[in-house]
Formats: sequence, C-alpha cells, structure tokens
Amino acid sequence: MNNVNQYISQDNKKVVISINGKFDFSAHQAFRSAYRDLPGLGVEYRVDMSKTQYIDSSALGMLLLLREHAGNDKARVIIVKPPEDVRKVLEIANFQKMFMFE
Repeated sequence: MNNVNQYISQDNKKVVISINGKFDFSAHQAFRSAYRDLPGLGVEYRVDMSKTQYIDSSALGMLLLLREHAGNDKARVIIVKPPEDVRKVLEIANFQKMFMFE
C-alpha cells in the first residue's frame, strides 16, 4: 500500500507531498491528486522522500508531470531528503538538472 500525504501552507504557496514506502505506478492517482487542483506557477512544491524506500521509472514520469504542472523551467519543485538508493536513481536520470535537492 502506498502512502502519499499532502500538506498545504495556509497561504497556498507551499505544498509538501510526502511519499512513504514504494514510489511506483500504484501511487500515480494519489500523487496526482496531491497537486492536480492547485495552482502551478508561484507555488513551491516539496516532495519529501525521506521515507521513500523504492522508486521506479513511472515515479520519474510522475515527478516530471509535477514539474510541468508547476511551470517547467520556472517551477519550484524541491526533492527533500531522498535516501541514497533513491538519490542514485534520480541522479542516473539527471534529475539534479531539473529539480533542486535538499
């Protein structure tokens, strides 16, 4: 079972999406629902991966869709605390060029 949680700041300018466990296609609907109805530009999206144990190519695609929603090159999408194994997958896909890491 995937666990995708969303936290929105009171001013709607910061959204934190936390992924606990596996981040794969089974999380698609929950992940998309976490940002679909929110504005894109001007919002900082933080994807908390501190409790993500696994990531696959469909999750990479979901992150790209979030980046597109948030304004592509103008997007503020930050990947927060990915574990070493997850970070390696993100770096192999060159995500450090499109996303900020914390």
